[in-house]
Amino acid sequence: MKDGRDKSGAGRGWRMLPGWMLLVCLPAYSQMYKWTDAQGTVHYTDTPPPSQKASRIKTPSAGGSAQTPLPYELARAVKASPVTLYTTTQTACAGCDQGRALLRARGVPFTEKTVDTGEDKEQLRQLTGKLELPLLLVGSRKLAGFQDAAWQDALNAAAYPRSAQLPRGYQYAAPQAAAPATAEMPAPPARAKNAPPADDDAAAQAAEQQPRRPAQKPRNAPPGFQF
Repeated sequence: MKDGRDKSGAGRGWRMLPGWMLLVCLPAYSQMYKWTDAQGTVHYTDTPPPSQKASRIKTPSAGGSAQTPLPYELARAVKASPVTLYTTTQTACAGCDQGRALLRARGVPFTEKTVDTGEDKEQLRQLTGKLELPLLLVGSRKLAGFQDAAWQDALNAAAYPRSAQLPRGYQYAAPQAAAPATAEMPAPPARAKNAPPADDDAAAQAAEQQPRRPAQKPRNAPPGFQF
C-alpha cells in the first residue's frame, strides 16, 4: 500500500507539472473588448458589454515600459499619423497644459517640442506662419491654439482610440527643443607674429575702415506668442 500511494502521488505530481509550467511560461495579457453603441460610438472596456457584440483584444498587462509594444490599433495610428505638440516654457501657457493633459488622458503617444529660443520661434513660423501656441500636429494636419473639440476630431480622424490603451508603465519622452542646437564653428588658427595678413584678413580690415551704417530693424520681425 505504501508503494502504491507513493506511486499514485508521484503520478499526480507529474500530471500536474505541465499545467504549472504552462502558467509560468505563458506571457501575461489582459482582456479588452471593443464594441460600438447604438449611437455609433466606439468603446474599449475590460468587461464585455451587456447585450452587445464585442470583439476581443489582447493587450499587455502589468510590467510594461516605454519599449512595450503598443496595441495594434494604437500602433497603426501612431505610424500613419504621428502626433507632435509644440509648447513653451518661457511663459505660462494654459492651452499648452490643457493640450498635454488631453493627449495623456486619451493615451496618445506624442512628441513634445518646446519653443523658447529665437531659432525655435523661427521653426514654428515656418510651420504655421505665426507664433501661436500650443500647436498640435496630427500627421499632416496642423491645429494652432487649444480647442478640445477640434483636437478630438483630428485624433478621431487619425483612428486613435477614444480611450487610453497605453501599456501600464508607459513613459513619455522628455520634451526637446523645436530647433536642435547646432555645433559651433571652430575658431580660425592663430596667425604667426609679424606674418603678412591673409587675403581674408585684409578684406576684413578693409571692411572695418569703411564707414558703418546704422543697423536697420529686420522686416517682419517675429511677434510675441499668441495663446
